[in-house]
Amino acid sequence: MSSILKRTLVAVLVSVAVLFTGCTRNKAELGTAENPVKLHFVPSVDAKVIEDNSKIFKDYLEKNTPYKYEITIPQSFIAVVEAFGTKRADVAAFNTFGYILAHEKYGAEARLTVIRHGLSTYQSQFIVRADSGIKKVEDLAGKKIAFVEPASTSGYLLPIKTLKDKGITVKETVFAGKHDNVVSMVYQGQVDAGATFYSPPSKDDKGVEVIEDARRLVMTQYPDVEKKVTILSLSEHLMNDPIVFRKEMSEEMKNQIVDAMLAFVQTPEGVEAFKAIYGITAIKKATDADYDSARAMIKEVGANAEDLVRKK
Repeated sequence: MSSILKRTLVAVLVSVAVLFTGCTRNKAELGTAENPVKLHFVPSVDAKVIEDNSKIFKDYLEKNTPYKYEITIPQSFIAVVEAFGTKRADVAAFNTFGYILAHEKYGAEARLTVIRHGLSTYQSQFIVRADSGIKKVEDLAGKKIAFVEPASTSGYLLPIKTLKDKGITVKETVFAGKHDNVVSMVYQGQVDAGATFYSPPSKDDKGVEVIEDARRLVMTQYPDVEKKVTILSLSEHLMNDPIVFRKEMSEEMKNQIVDAMLAFVQTPEGVEAFKAIYGITAIKKATDADYDSARAMIKEVGANAEDLVRKK
């Protein structure tokens, strides 16, 4: 047999093996080693932090449910939305807007919602430099404002609704991409104000207040950010981020995973892991109806989910 023929035969055999492996994986029962439950964490902090802590979560789930898991950290929530449509995502820790879009397009279901510092709802905030002379929301008229991105609930939708409700027209808007970038732009005076997520302050072991809003993300770079950048106003409340399940998963599987997640966050290692990943201190059961107010807010700002994605 010639060397060319041999190489051709090997290539054909390899292709068949890959195809067979792919078919076997697709036909394997969900939750097995060949077809593990695919759990996605949308990035909110450094990917290494999520990766390290999600391993602890994966180990716990595999010890306390009859399933195997594969954890992925995608580049964006849009990637997770589309993964639900192609069955490459079974469970995801999502932002509010991403969930609404995934539910609209693929019927994804919110089964849990996160709790932060005892609250199941959250707010956005407008921030300004302390020396800006801006004292109230109405002073933002004619100013340059930094937002996170069009599909960010706390970094765009909620603050835009605040401006719309008060009839305020700004001079210019820019999208910074991330909450910490917005804070940095305000700190450096590149914009007059910015919109980010708000979380109430916590207290350390000595009872001293510690900021938990978006300003904490740049404290290493700007240790005086709490003094230089102040909160101008807070928005209305919305339900916290959901943990979302693919519609086609069996109810038995969904319930077992939900119960294991609820138990995990009550363990010391669970509390530490989820706080590091998303600032979560607990989780509770939720339904799709809990996010009706978020849907209504999107309509109030004059858009739908698909429109906001296209703005990006």
